[in-house]
Amino acid sequence: MFSFSFYFSEPLEQIEKKFQQASASGCTELFTSLHIPEDDLDKYHKKLPLIGELAKRYGVGVVADVTPASLTKLGISTEQLSALRGWGISGLRLDDGFSMKEAAHYSHQIKVVLNASTLTDRECDELAACSANWDHIEAWHNFYPRPETGLSKETVIRKNQTLRRKGIQTIAAFIPGNKEKRGPLHQGLPTLEAHRHMDPLCAYAELVRDCNVDKVFIGDISVTDDALMRIKEFQDGVIPLRYLPLVKQRELLSMVETVHTNRRDAARDVIRSLESRLSFLWPKHLLAPTCTIERQKGSVTIDNIKYGRYAGELQITLTDLPADDKVNVIGRIIEDDLPLLAYVGGGQRFRLVQVI
Repeated sequence: MFSFSFYFSEPLEQIEKKFQQASASGCTELFTSLHIPEDDLDKYHKKLPLIGELAKRYGVGVVADVTPASLTKLGISTEQLSALRGWGISGLRLDDGFSMKEAAHYSHQIKVVLNASTLTDRECDELAACSANWDHIEAWHNFYPRPETGLSKETVIRKNQTLRRKGIQTIAAFIPGNKEKRGPLHQGLPTLEAHRHMDPLCAYAELVRDCNVDKVFIGDISVTDDALMRIKEFQDGVIPLRYLPLVKQRELLSMVETVHTNRRDAARDVIRSLESRLSFLWPKHLLAPTCTIERQKGSVTIDNIKYGRYAGELQITLTDLPADDKVNVIGRIIEDDLPLLAYVGGGQRFRLVQVI
């Protein structure tokens, strides 16, 4: 699942847009924080009922990050957590200050989200000993506003493996947006430090494909429509790859800007389009030798007429390869999208998208 975050500092119209986006994407929840400064308490009390109306209207719940002080300020008894649903809150992400005994108790009233980045084996055992409702327990990693403080990929993979063994069924993490960043640092809100300045789709792909993460949230305030469309296409089974053309043959480029399938017997050095030789009716003039330059990683190539029966095969290089007078280089995958090449395995569909 992919979804969004909102914050009470945002205008209500902007918050409603998040509910609309989540609902349109089939998402059932948003993330927010209920760390309430003393001077903002009145604002939270006024806005929470409006959030509840949005949640009901769009069928999207809210998982709120809370501390014991947050619940006290809101006047919510820990024996009446179900009352939070009136404000659209369907789950609580418990920050520091809650015991595992309390978390287990709460899990029989509402969904409880624990900190995947810090949850220990001993605490998982304590949850079990306290008869937690495991169907209502999830683990979400932190996001890290300060540069250089995010987690490593290896740490997240190792932590998630441990949590799975302990019975945690659902794990979430955060990626940064690529539009409006949340203050005060405005440096992105990723779980993995490597994602801080990465394209949202590349960060999303790494979490769900490599890190065994079930849910991914944009931690920042907003993300571009283009990034959302590309993530949706990835979820639908097609990896969009943006490329810069190196030739001006519009007829050729219009033919290759479609959905391709990497051959099931995936090659080591290149991605091979199954359709390019089987389905494309190449005019002979488009396969004349041209731009037969060295093939850097991410080069989009077509075998020319000198390659005989291979003529017309479209490839994307996975490593640097030398120039070949039988291979035309027609474009290059943009640098931001190079990490996506690792996920174009055998049988994987992909689409070339031209950027200017």
